[in-house]
Amino acid sequence: MARYLHNLRLRRRKRLAEHAVASGHGDRRVAVIGLGRFGSSLAHELMRRGWDVLGVDTDPHLVQRISDDLTHAVVADCTDPETLRQLGVHEFSSAVVGIGTDIEASILIASNLLEAKVPNIWAKAISRQHGQILERLGVHHVVLPEHDMGERVAHLVTGRMLDFIEFDDDYALVKTVAPAVSTGMPLGESQVRRKYGVTVVGIKRPGEGFTYATAETVIEKGDVIVVTGKIHDVESFAELS
Repeated sequence: MARYLHNLRLRRRKRLAEHAVASGHGDRRVAVIGLGRFGSSLAHELMRRGWDVLGVDTDPHLVQRISDDLTHAVVADCTDPETLRQLGVHEFSSAVVGIGTDIEASILIASNLLEAKVPNIWAKAISRQHGQILERLGVHHVVLPEHDMGERVAHLVTGRMLDFIEFDDDYALVKTVAPAVSTGMPLGESQVRRKYGVTVVGIKRPGEGFTYATAETVIEKGDVIVVTGKIHDVESFAELS
C-alpha cells in the first residue's frame, strides 16, 4: 500500500505539473472524497472544467467505476490523517467531502483536512444539524444539496417563477415572465426597484439571447427577465406576472 501510494504521488505530481504548464493556470487541483452520486457528479463536472481531480472512496467498486474518468482515483480511508498525508491532499488548493450518510466519517475527514490546512474545504451535509457541526469545525463552505434543491423546486411549483436561486443574506435570483407593471416603458421610468424592491438584471426576448438590462431598457410583453432582491420581494414581484 505504501509503495503504491508513493508511486501514485509521483505519477500524479508529474501529470499535474505538465497540465499546469500547458494550461498556463495556477493550482487547479481538487480532492473529492466520497464518490457517491454527489461526489462522482461533482468530480465529472470539475474534470469537464479542466481541473485535476483526485477521487477517493473506501468502496473499490465506486473507485473502479470512475477511475478512467478522473486524473486519479484511489481506494483509501481518509478518516486516517496519515492516509491524507500519503495521498498528498495537504498540497491541494481545494478539497470536497462528498460523504453524507456517514456523519462521523464526514466530520473526521473534515477535521483532518482542516488540520492539514487545505485552503478551501467544501463539505456536503445531510441536515442543518450536520451542517452546523461542520461550520463550527471551521469548514469553509457547507452545502445541503437535498435541502437546497427541495427549496428551489418548491418555489417553482408554488409560484410563477421559471427558476429560483437563493444566496446569502436572504437574497435570491429569479427568472420569470415580465409582469405588466414592468412593460412598455424604460426601466428607469417604471421605477421597479423603488416600488417593488427588486432589480432587473437581465432580459430575454423570444428567439434572442439574454442581455443585460439598463435604465434605458424597455421590457415588452412576453419577455423573460431575471430579477434579484430579497426573497419576499422577488416572490411577490413574480406573482404579478
